[in-house]
Amino acid sequence: MAHSESIMPIDGTGDDFHAGGRSPTKLTMSPWNPPSPFARSPWSRNSPHSHPQSSLVGSMVREEGHIYSLAVQDKILFTGSDSKNIRVWKDMKEFAAFKSNSGLVKAIIISGDRIFTGHQDGKVRVWKVSEKTRDVYKRVGTMPAFFDIFKASFQRSPVWIKHTDAISSLSMDGEEGLLYSASWDGTFKVWRIESLKCLESVYAHDDSVNSVVAAADGVVYTGSADGRVKVWKREAAGKAVKHVYLQTLLAQEFAVTALAVNKDGTVLYGGSSDGLVNFWEREKRLCHGGVLKGHKLAVLCLVAAGRNMVFSGSADKTICVWRRDGPVHMCLSVLAGHSGPVKCLAVEEDKESSGKWVVYSGSLDKSVKVWRVSESAPDLHHMYGRVD
Repeated sequence: MAHSESIMPIDGTGDDFHAGGRSPTKLTMSPWNPPSPFARSPWSRNSPHSHPQSSLVGSMVREEGHIYSLAVQDKILFTGSDSKNIRVWKDMKEFAAFKSNSGLVKAIIISGDRIFTGHQDGKVRVWKVSEKTRDVYKRVGTMPAFFDIFKASFQRSPVWIKHTDAISSLSMDGEEGLLYSASWDGTFKVWRIESLKCLESVYAHDDSVNSVVAAADGVVYTGSADGRVKVWKREAAGKAVKHVYLQTLLAQEFAVTALAVNKDGTVLYGGSSDGLVNFWEREKRLCHGGVLKGHKLAVLCLVAAGRNMVFSGSADKTICVWRRDGPVHMCLSVLAGHSGPVKCLAVEEDKESSGKWVVYSGSLDKSVKVWRVSESAPDLHHMYGRVD
């Protein structure tokens, strides 16, 4: 059975769990292969279920590499893999592709008519579709640009504006025009979307930063292989941008692998390598709301949709669909179909059906699956949490 409990954050040792890590080279160091202490616990023995109202629409497969990143906008899906290719899909058919020549594509995010991709070489690349030919995408920028690195070398260490390890996550504050990049080098960096310039670099954790999420009111969350979830706040500093540390929400021995925040910024979710999803509810302050238990192995990705829906993908090859009703979370369905760990998720509202979502899941089985999920599907399990 799956559960939700109210468990306060656990003080951990801060030991390196190698989940994400800094340029891991062995499978045993990867975040989708940690030994889970919950693998044999009674609650994790539920077999995967998928209710008819949560159905598999189809699959997209290219035998060229594991799928590491997804982004969707207006039914246009972008997929990134370790083949260096970014492929573009519509109605489950590939209609465009562009190559980065820069290694594994770890993260993709869309802003208007531009696509930002984060790469293993520590750089962010910017792409735009051709106005003349809609199936041709051209690179229009690299962050940081070579000239910016050269210029920075005369003012401060060029490391200040350049990640020294793989980029793991991208997030955006659209209202402020800011892009956030997290890296295995332990930092997150802040970029101006319009100018593509690095505004700030924050040394955030003692180990790899696996996820960064920009929320409302200038609040930023980071999750790391050091087992911590930290909160940062953007402060006014004239024309400069400055983020200050506020608090640590979680400190545990298991790596934090993914973060997500709901639409209005009132609930934060954090997945970790022990298979759990912690959540915090924000009113005047952030309070730990409980733990969602639905996976047998590490949680590898999280995405929130609307105010009340959240989806978790795992090394156990499944996707849990959760709905929040006040302090209570309910597992609506468990989507099973991948033959490898679910590494990334993207969700879009189903405009053809009210109360439904289209979920895209990318896996290390080299496939992307498309699911249609209803918010009102009958509950398989009830998860109870409380507000502290």
